[in-house]
Amino acid sequence: MHSPSHDAAAICSIQAGALHVAYQALGPAAGPPVLLLHGFPYDIHAYAAVGPRLAEAGCRVIVPWLRGFGETRFLHPDTPRSGQQAALAFDILHLMDALHISQAVLAGYDWGGRAACILAALHPQRVRGLVSGLGYAIQNIGVAAQAISPEEEHKLWYQYYLHGARGAAGLEAQRYAFCRLLWQMWSPSWQFDEATYARSASAFDNPDFVAVVLHSYRHRHGLVAGDPALDSWETALARRPRIMVPTIAIDGLDDGVAAAGGSIDHAPLFGDSFSRTQWPGIGHNLPQEAPAEFADAVLRVLAQTVHVP
Repeated sequence: MHSPSHDAAAICSIQAGALHVAYQALGPAAGPPVLLLHGFPYDIHAYAAVGPRLAEAGCRVIVPWLRGFGETRFLHPDTPRSGQQAALAFDILHLMDALHISQAVLAGYDWGGRAACILAALHPQRVRGLVSGLGYAIQNIGVAAQAISPEEEHKLWYQYYLHGARGAAGLEAQRYAFCRLLWQMWSPSWQFDEATYARSASAFDNPDFVAVVLHSYRHRHGLVAGDPALDSWETALARRPRIMVPTIAIDGLDDGVAAAGGSIDHAPLFGDSFSRTQWPGIGHNLPQEAPAEFADAVLRVLAQTVHVP
């Protein structure tokens, strides 16, 4: 493992659980740890302008590629290429252990926000505070078969597309174009250029990207089994555990895939140290569209928490 400097980001890697995790490290090693977790279909470049702000504020910043993305790799060919929610959180817990981080602020959106929420719910002693796009992002798989409004179903077309062989073949052959379309649809007010997208899209060339993505969008709808090693985690998540750590939930009001103000009904799933904020003109990719505001949310959570060694 490389040792990051205070002044510049370093790309590091470490064995953690079932993975060889690649991650970006910034800031002083003795600073309060912050893990920034990207979503689908994005990568660590979502935090390109967030990480340096937090490092400048004295934080030890870790930005990993999730399983199936970038340079992160499975250690063994027989490990299930699961994309289920518990797997994502399990990976982050292992990464924290490998890096000897006893407690951290976790911040994320989409898949990364879900992983952060799960750790905050099931292992609160490891989570100093939480910044979560869309609030309580833990999937309620038990009700996945229930229909929602046609307007909301329409936004989930990509999930249904990936349930079948046609979608699997389409993602394999057209992952660059497919994910670019999602960027456009989910952040309609964000004028990103091709170079910005291409930097993240290179992460989709990971050899396990398609398998992990397909499993994620099939498992959440109850169409495929999960990794048996994670059954106890999924059972615990099905109980809808409350998140009691200090939390800021963020809603991008121009989010093209999630309901505007989606976290408005989530307060009962959190403790007393819960607040929510709405960002006009911001879509799904919260940290890349509004990096200064995202970094500020992390620092505000950090300021209201007490570190447990």
